[in-house]
Amino acid sequence: MKILLIMDPGIPVPPPLYGGHERLVYMFAEEYQKQGHEVSLLAGPDSHISGTCYAFGENNLEKTTAQKNRELLQAWAFLRKRRNEFDLVHNFGRLIYLLPVLNNPVKKIMTYGRPVSARGIKIINVLPNRDLIFTACSNYCVSTGNVAGKWKTVYNAIDFAQYRLIDNPGENAPLMFLGRLDKVKGVHTAIKVAKATNHQLIIAGNIPHTADNLEYFKTEIEPLIDGKQIKYVGALNDAGKNDYLGNAKALLFPIEWDEPFGMVMVEAMACGTPVVAFSRGSVPEVVTGQTGIKVNTFEEMVAAIKPAAGIDRKLCRETAKQRFDCPVIAKQYLQLFSTANKN
Repeated sequence: MKILLIMDPGIPVPPPLYGGHERLVYMFAEEYQKQGHEVSLLAGPDSHISGTCYAFGENNLEKTTAQKNRELLQAWAFLRKRRNEFDLVHNFGRLIYLLPVLNNPVKKIMTYGRPVSARGIKIINVLPNRDLIFTACSNYCVSTGNVAGKWKTVYNAIDFAQYRLIDNPGENAPLMFLGRLDKVKGVHTAIKVAKATNHQLIIAGNIPHTADNLEYFKTEIEPLIDGKQIKYVGALNDAGKNDYLGNAKALLFPIEWDEPFGMVMVEAMACGTPVVAFSRGSVPEVVTGQTGIKVNTFEEMVAAIKPAAGIDRKLCRETAKQRFDCPVIAKQYLQLFSTANKN
């Protein structure tokens, strides 16, 4: 089967550091290739996969409307020219990219990793279309866009082979927070939990650039970082994630918004590290009794640290691997393709 994956320009595929969707696209491209399919990728400059890459647009996350429109025209030109060359187009970019092949017999999967614009879904489904299925990374995320068309939940994935189990990090292992240091991610709550339970807290992630979140970091978080009990280690590469996540007693996920998926939860589970998370957005779907504890209040999060430390870390990893490993999720996507007309 000939498969085309599409990703918005902005960050190369695979990403050099952060870039959740870009990392997903790369993993699926490689996994489809391993399974014997002929894979192509339409993405920003400097992208590479084992198959064929076609570049368009520019790698810039702060684009003008004019630049976005130029990229749209480039994507349309590519798909008009090559619309009969592929059996499946798997789009992780803008929905409107698919317009030239919307009513073409090629199978189309439109994948979302964040809350969906219901307006766009309604508009695209008014137009003549065929063999189009929408997916999102959680039941919660599907619920934001399931106003028209065919929808399925397909969870996000990681490559579990890149993460190692640390079965016993020790009694004095720290707690861990990993993510953007925006207020909605709740790092201030993680600090309060660490202090209330007398644990060290390792904080990792990017310092925000938006004015409101930067002020939040500077006024509410940075003054509490003492380098001892509360330690900030910056952004982490894959090796750093393995080390810090694997040696943590638990990952704290004290979100103050409805998280569409929460990749870091699965990354922690891949190291055997249980997750203690506020039960919002996708959390009730991602965290099970074998992989962590769901809570609703600060007090419940404090109380959950001790039982979370008793979770079997080997079982935690194995449970998550059966649900979120890349080959498992890639197979689900290909099964969607094979059954797209039957559902």
